[in-house]
Amino acid sequence: MAKKKSVTESDIIISYMDHVLTYGEQPKSIYAFAKTNNFEEQKFYEYFNSFETLEQCVFKVFFDNAHEVLEKSEDYLTFDSRNKLLSFYYTFFEILTANRSYVVNVLDDCKNQLKTVKVLARLKQRFTSYIEHLNINIFEINHEKLDKIQNKSIKETAWLQLLVTMKFWLDDTSSEFEKTDLFIEKSVKASFDFIDTTSFKSLIDLGKFLYKEKMHAN
Repeated sequence: MAKKKSVTESDIIISYMDHVLTYGEQPKSIYAFAKTNNFEEQKFYEYFNSFETLEQCVFKVFFDNAHEVLEKSEDYLTFDSRNKLLSFYYTFFEILTANRSYVVNVLDDCKNQLKTVKVLARLKQRFTSYIEHLNINIFEINHEKLDKIQNKSIKETAWLQLLVTMKFWLDDTSSEFEKTDLFIEKSVKASFDFIDTTSFKSLIDLGKFLYKEKMHAN
């Protein structure tokens, strides 16, 4: 009997992705998957508790790989928040493209409802934390509760923008996905321009006024 090999989290993820691409479906069971790849079933449970959590980790790893590449770039570290986000998008979608067959296999059936796809849950955690630490310049509201609402809104809007971009990329048939690159450039620019506009400040001022009026009425 062949000696069971030692495996890492990355080894298991790569083997899982290969199985999905080869057979077009999840392995029949964790036991069968471990046996086919010659490692102890217990090793799987050291990293994951199901194939569903493994799939979530795949997209988390895609994010982590993109972020790791960027953090090693001296130029990236000098960028403002807009250009950091642009750089992240370009790097992240390069990684998605390198793994497009797998991503399409997992997401294609549900690409019209990506917002509710559980497989992206770990990616959302990573990405919204990244947005929070970009320190995007927004208007100071000077009210704790409204600040929290505003910060949450920025993160949720950024997440929605990423999902929309992923949907665009899934549908993109242009050469080397050049239309996705153009979409990224225009959408990130538009989102930052909106944050910087006077009309947005006026909207915030109106929100503050209505909030104060409601508090006084109570």
